[in-house]
Amino acid sequence: MTDCNSHIILQAQDIVAIVKKLRQENKRIVLTQGSFDLVHIGHARYCDRARDYGDALIVGVDSDEKVRQRKGPNRPIVPEDERMEMLTHLRSVDYVVMKEAKFNLIKLIKPDVLIATAKTYDEETIKKLEKICGKVVVLEPMATTSTTAKIRLMQMNTARKLQDRMRTKLIKSIEEVLEELKTS
Repeated sequence: MTDCNSHIILQAQDIVAIVKKLRQENKRIVLTQGSFDLVHIGHARYCDRARDYGDALIVGVDSDEKVRQRKGPNRPIVPEDERMEMLTHLRSVDYVVMKEAKFNLIKLIKPDVLIATAKTYDEETIKKLEKICGKVVVLEPMATTSTTAKIRLMQMNTARKLQDRMRTKLIKSIEEVLEELKTS
């Protein structure tokens, strides 16, 4: 078993020394960022595809607080430390870094390639980022559903089951009361 902790960087500033070493080794550095809540096949495919653009893939992970701000009070499902560790187990991921302020990680790393999804940045922002990064690549989603969609589906299935069970019990209770009224 590999020591995933050596690939988890909790303070963004600590990635600078690692990036310096990678550059001395003439490694092409790729950066991508996100929440990665409930890591699923789309995340794995996305990281694999991102790694195709270089020699070392660094993944920035949103803090629990940032995920709550963006996705609501019931998110993330998986806490940040577990999300970060899960990503280290993907073969394409070299380092996982806790994200801080917006664009902070991009400015610290200055990746050769920044990988994003279509809804991450608008065209104007991409042009600004290309001045910091060598290249910005926009990838399409790598799964037919997102974490948010999977959570909604689970919630809807639970609500349906609850509704069906309540309906059955309610009908049975009404029938029992009606039967009691007939015999009284």
